[in-house]
Amino acid sequence: MGRRDVVAIGASAGGVQALQHLAAALPADFPAAVLVVLHIGMHRSALPRLLASVGPLPARHAVHGEPMHAGCIYVAPPDRHLLVSQGSLRLSRGPKENHSRPAIDPLLRSAAVDCRARVIGVVLTGYLDDGSAGLAAVKACGGLAVVQDPEDAYAPQMPSSALATTAVDHVEPLSRLPALLDRLVREDQPLPDVKVPDIVKIENDMTLLEGRAVENRMPLIGKPSSLTCPECHGTLWQVEDGSRLRYRCHTGHAYSELSLRESQRESTEAALWAAVRALQEEAMMAKEMARSLQALGRSTEALAEESRARDAMARAESLGERLLRMVGADAPNG
Repeated sequence: MGRRDVVAIGASAGGVQALQHLAAALPADFPAAVLVVLHIGMHRSALPRLLASVGPLPARHAVHGEPMHAGCIYVAPPDRHLLVSQGSLRLSRGPKENHSRPAIDPLLRSAAVDCRARVIGVVLTGYLDDGSAGLAAVKACGGLAVVQDPEDAYAPQMPSSALATTAVDHVEPLSRLPALLDRLVREDQPLPDVKVPDIVKIENDMTLLEGRAVENRMPLIGKPSSLTCPECHGTLWQVEDGSRLRYRCHTGHAYSELSLRESQRESTEAALWAAVRALQEEAMMAKEMARSLQALGRSTEALAEESRARDAMARAESLGERLLRMVGADAPNG
């Protein structure tokens, strides 16, 4: 007999309010450690203070190497993946996953490998699909998968993706999740003894290596694709685990289909804005040359430079207008 004593939670857009609701409703004697990843990037985070202020459980940013204790909420700090290794918490500045650090997949995957059936993985509100692969790893290692009802979520994309990818055990609105989690962590029951799938273990090892020496592991999890990594521009390998397509590069950057598309969109947008700036600078340089030539009495050449300036500025304005329309039409991410 055993109990599930690790609850690993991932959230993104709308996640602060959702996590506050959970923290406010969990009881003071909650008999499990709560690990939280919210997409915050490098921004300063007051999330531990916000969670501690609304409920009875202490909350703080996780510290590298500290053990997990029941009844405590551990939050991933800015720009660090929160991982579980050998029963302790680990912070990593390894490669981003799904264009995020901290990311949800590394937390869920590492908890699944280290704690196996003792883990309850939870995916809350958010855009794109971080958490889907991690929740699948939790299930593959014998843990339970819990997802916020997409119809109840501020941003339904992350919960919907998790449901499409994994045979989830529980789907509930946010209002019912605290009571559900409290019941699940108090149940004494035979926990399945499941062998960690090789692909889950290999990907977790790659994350723990923080981007070092992963080349020899890539052929074990997939095959080379024709795509390149938006972060480091290395070759992306297509991960083959029977679910939706995912990608990794030799450095360790990892992407779902949706996060790769979003990263490519951002890279394309940045390149196009760079082109706008280059055209604007070309126009300014042509104007300067026209003034210099005019001062030297070389009117014909000055007119040619003025024409070049007008042409470059017109192209810059046209491209800029198209970019603004493209950005306005894109869905939010987070």
